[in-house]
Amino acid sequence: MLRVALPKGRLSGEVLALLEKAGYEGAASAGDSRKLVIEDAVNQIRYFLVKLSDVAVYVLHGAADVGVVGKDILLETTPDVYELLDLRLGVCSLIVAGLEGFKDNQERLRVATKFPNVARKHYRAQGREIVLIALNGSIELAPLVGLSDVVVDIVQTGGTLKANNMVALEQIEPVSARLIANIASYKFMASEIDRMKNALAGEEDR
Repeated sequence: MLRVALPKGRLSGEVLALLEKAGYEGAASAGDSRKLVIEDAVNQIRYFLVKLSDVAVYVLHGAADVGVVGKDILLETTPDVYELLDLRLGVCSLIVAGLEGFKDNQERLRVATKFPNVARKHYRAQGREIVLIALNGSIELAPLVGLSDVVVDIVQTGGTLKANNMVALEQIEPVSARLIANIASYKFMASEIDRMKNALAGEEDR
């Protein structure tokens, strides 16, 4: 069986709908079950439902052959996996944001983020020194209370920024859901994995 790691949470519904549209009807039952492992005997697929941030870990270590994960997580963790397809789901952006009227004249910029590796790489490319402040949530609060000068975070609509008198200063990278594959699995199951990739891309009928 092809082992597929699917994300729980905000992306789950969109991913399951795309799989069903691509001809993988067995994926639909994953959304209606409390089970963490769902088997589709017709298509010979075993689905795992895991936390979005853990999908790449399952694929990297070979517990899953393929998975669906956000580009932001791939940028932050840089797992040694194949990135096969942009699914164009969960589209948003990794940005630098600050308070309205912010002037970037600090010698060492204070940057709050839950993407420390992305932030370091971004500012290193600019030759900037930063003080990195790692946070796990409510990133936009940091400039409001003087903890940081700017934040590096994901935005979709920009509503949270606007509500807190913040604006996007730079776009680092567009983000969306990606289909990834384990390197060893792709060598031995290339036809099955490519079939799924092409079906999700709408390039073949199943």
